Amino acid sequence: MKMYPNTKAAKFFPALALLAAAGLLSLLVGKYPLSLAKLLAGDEMQTQVFLTLRLPRSLMAVLGGFALGAAGYVFQTVFCNPLAAPDMIGVSSGASAGAAFAILFLSGSPLAVTASSFLGGLLAVGIALGLASAVRGQYFSGRGTYSAGNGTIVLAGIAVHSLAQTILMILKLTADPERQLASIEYWIMGSLSAITLRQIPFYCAVCVAGLTGIFLLHRQIVLLSVEESEARMLGVPVGKMRLLVLFLATLTVASVISVTGVISFIGLLAPHIARLLTRDNRLPALALSGLMGGFLLTLADILARSAASAELPVSIFTSLLGAPFLLYLILNGKGDRNHDG
Repeated sequence: MKMYPNTKAAKFFPALALLAAAGLLSLLVGKYPLSLAKLLAGDEMQTQVFLTLRLPRSLMAVLGGFALGAAGYVFQTVFCNPLAAPDMIGVSSGASAGAAFAILFLSGSPLAVTASSFLGGLLAVGIALGLASAVRGQYFSGRGTYSAGNGTIVLAGIAVHSLAQTILMILKLTADPERQLASIEYWIMGSLSAITLRQIPFYCAVCVAGLTGIFLLHRQIVLLSVEESEARMLGVPVGKMRLLVLFLATLTVASVISVTGVISFIGLLAPHIARLLTRDNRLPALALSGLMGGFLLTLADILARSAASAELPVSIFTSLLGAPFLLYLILNGKGDRNHDG
């Protein structure tokens, strides 16, 4: 059994400590501050706030951030592009269009919006992957960063993303400016304020199933980042495996953003932080990507509920972290480099 250096394994303890500290702080901080002493004493109001508001919100921040970080690792590795993100193949834009459709034409209830956005994200990616399979063999006219299959998927994803954005704009034009349009815009900006315990079980189960598949296939995911001929020589069915791992990553992302709305930059930042700490792109980087994603989203959610008198969208704070980092990557030319396997 292959063992990774102890120095890499040791990186997990600080990351786990950060995530645990952020999770505990998330349970206690908010407009109605909680006290561990009062919770342990059985204070009725504190217990109700803890169970109905803080616990589901904190659980979703930790698990959702972990899922977005791990999925970001998959997208960046499979596409050999450190700037890759879930919307590269349309999941975020498809989910946004699905949520807008539910707000306009369904009941607009949290359940309807969640279900519609989840299906919208999966439908968008299903169309992108279907288009890529139908035109297999076309080559991306770049500088060799993508294989033929990857380039075709990227082009199909761009097309589906543009189509979903067009549908979203049409839906916004037909929305009531005073009520429906505001709901659509707020959902797109992302928030964990409406998370309830009833939403947690199903979407956590879907998210965990996707993450389990990703971790079981971590070796194949890394091999997808090398030359396609080399991967085939090592026994990887490249086309089928690429579609499978992208589907699993999409499933985890869709299960999160269907509940929280679009959360920007977590899937970009977390894998880069993990690679800086582990100095490679293997299993330790995948696990650490998830841990850092959970920490970043939990921290952003704490700031969203406490930085101002009113609840702010989470993506404001994730963007404040992510936008400068993205600019740094572009200025340093890292957006065009492959990852080391």
